Amino acid sequence: MSESAAIAVAGLSKRFGEFAALTDVTFEVRRGEIMGFLGPNGAGKSTLMRILATITKATEGTITWDGVDISRSPDSIRSILGYLPQDFGVYPNLNAVEFLEYMAAIKGVDGKAAKQRIKELLEVVNLADASKRPLGGYSGGMKQRIGIAQALLNDPKLLIVDEPTVGLDPEERVRFRNLLSDLSGDRIVILSTHIVSDVEAIASDIALINKGELLMHATPEDLLRGVEGKVWEWVVPGTALQGIKNQYLVSCTIRKSDGVQVRAVSDAQPVPEARAVSPTLEDAYLRLISSHRSGTA
Repeated sequence: MSESAAIAVAGLSKRFGEFAALTDVTFEVRRGEIMGFLGPNGAGKSTLMRILATITKATEGTITWDGVDISRSPDSIRSILGYLPQDFGVYPNLNAVEFLEYMAAIKGVDGKAAKQRIKELLEVVNLADASKRPLGGYSGGMKQRIGIAQALLNDPKLLIVDEPTVGLDPEERVRFRNLLSDLSGDRIVILSTHIVSDVEAIASDIALINKGELLMHATPEDLLRGVEGKVWEWVVPGTALQGIKNQYLVSCTIRKSDGVQVRAVSDAQPVPEARAVSPTLEDAYLRLISSHRSGTA
């Protein structure tokens, strides 16, 4: 573990019977970083988040927080942990204040301190005006914001959020991403998602994961450099589109008056009329996931 890393994961594996949910995952995260785990559904992200949150035990490997093995001393991380699971449930008949008071009691936050903290957090997540409304009447985005408020009740040094923007409309998604970015400060934020724009917008480091394997851990800039000069655009007739998709890794198509503009990732120029364009994080993500699936990574 490097001196500046607060959390270090080494050789982490998790099996459910014969099924390997995670295989030999290793990474480190330093304070002040937002670490985004990006991968398709079923990649093992939620399993990893539950292990980091000490809800599930790993089959093999170690996780240390400031040098302390959390499997042997789980309380060392639980006291500084905030966790928003993918399936976050609320009590629909409670209002926001009542729900957060209940969660504060579970977390052992002192009553007087809890009242002040709840007031502050409702302002932070922009729900002060709706604090007396029953949670059952909240939108999906409002429930997610209450979820992040409960995760912050104990002012955690480690914040883990699992697929936090699933089901949110575009405006709520942007608002939630901005909130996570504002919360980083000197704490570690670990985010898991299958939505590229979520990590592209806020993550300082990105870990690509698929089929339980960590494919790459790098900065967004390094990931983009990996596909520099390998992303192409050209226009094809609509009738030729399916053939192009069968032949190349297509990341985007746009219908135009003269045909279909194709964006594809390829090591070599696909056709003479294709022009090289600046890569996006989605291009890099699709290339690595596709290579891993085909066994060429």
